[in-house]
Amino acid sequence: MATGTFAERGADLELVGIQKRFPGFTAIEELDLLIPAGSFFALLGPSGCGKTTTLRLVAGLEEPTAGRILIGGKDVTDTKTYQRPVNTVFQSYALFPHMTILENVAFGLKRRKIDDPMGKAHEALRLVELDHVANRKPAQLSGGQQQRVALARAVVNRPALLLLDEPLGALDLKLRRQMQLELKSIQTEVGLTFLHVTHDQEEAMTMADTVAVMNKGRIEQMGAPEELYELPRTSFVANFLGQSNLFTGPVVSSNSTSVSVEVAGNKLTVPKERAARTEGTITVGIRPEKMILHTEKVAADSSRNVLSEGRVIDVSFSGVSTQYIVDFAGVGNVVVFAQNMVFGPVAHLGATVSVSWPIERGFVIEDNPEEESKFVLDHTTTSIATQAAGAGAE
Repeated sequence: MATGTFAERGADLELVGIQKRFPGFTAIEELDLLIPAGSFFALLGPSGCGKTTTLRLVAGLEEPTAGRILIGGKDVTDTKTYQRPVNTVFQSYALFPHMTILENVAFGLKRRKIDDPMGKAHEALRLVELDHVANRKPAQLSGGQQQRVALARAVVNRPALLLLDEPLGALDLKLRRQMQLELKSIQTEVGLTFLHVTHDQEEAMTMADTVAVMNKGRIEQMGAPEELYELPRTSFVANFLGQSNLFTGPVVSSNSTSVSVEVAGNKLTVPKERAARTEGTITVGIRPEKMILHTEKVAADSSRNVLSEGRVIDVSFSGVSTQYIVDFAGVGNVVVFAQNMVFGPVAHLGATVSVSWPIERGFVIEDNPEEESKFVLDHTTTSIATQAAGAGAE
């Protein structure tokens, strides 16, 4: 890529006390957010959480009820859409069907009377490795190619901030994963600030430097993908960003390094450094892929937690792994992902099994998830097998 054609670096984005109310409901309760220049930031959450409204506010397509929006330190809250240093890539590619690919990419430059629009358009197409199809029409390209053209058209305008609104939602799984890697590579190369809105957990974790998990108009937790996955602070984050087994019980012992709770006669221990709470009734969590399924009874010791004599009530093969749902008396259903190292399941339907996990892999969340976790489990059950396959593949 020729240097100088694109912005050297994006601008930071700051949202201060943002609220957005519509007649009858509040889309954003109160949002304070700082996205550093040049970063790839993902806003992740379910439908209706306020993430798309946030993006539309930044783009200038909606006006906030309260608060300020700053891009590169400049207050743009009352600035018109076309006057903001922002471009948006939507799930629908919105390419002009009667124009060539080159003309589509150069369109905005021509309207703004930028010097050498065709040369800059060729440069943008080379960036997304599509300069060889510059003279074709959009209908002659695949969905993935059209999405890359839409990206080139946005990048060529040298925005300080690029907004991505579910840009890969229309692509099939294999192409979506390929585009995730390409988008991250392009963002690194051009140095723009990317704000990516998505409901796809894998997409957010694959591409973003920082992920903010949004729920009911607020950010529940924000941090690096690995941090959010390994140490979720609420039941919503624990179950929306992947899947978690959660066990609630009273604290029965504690020392300088660990805390233990009792759950239906079982003692479960977690390191204090991985515990958001250490007193009263707390909720211990463990990811399904960090658990080990045993076909024989095993004993707990100082290095592992154990649940014994559970009954396998569901076995689901998903390629790289098998999902087991095990019912433990007094505890409830526990989900375990086991990598497929041999042909056939390790345990069959109806078998009596134990599960264990290393103490250092557990975590303690802040809230009481008893009501919310049921909703989230129902919400995620249909995608558990897919998540298991994704976790194994990654």
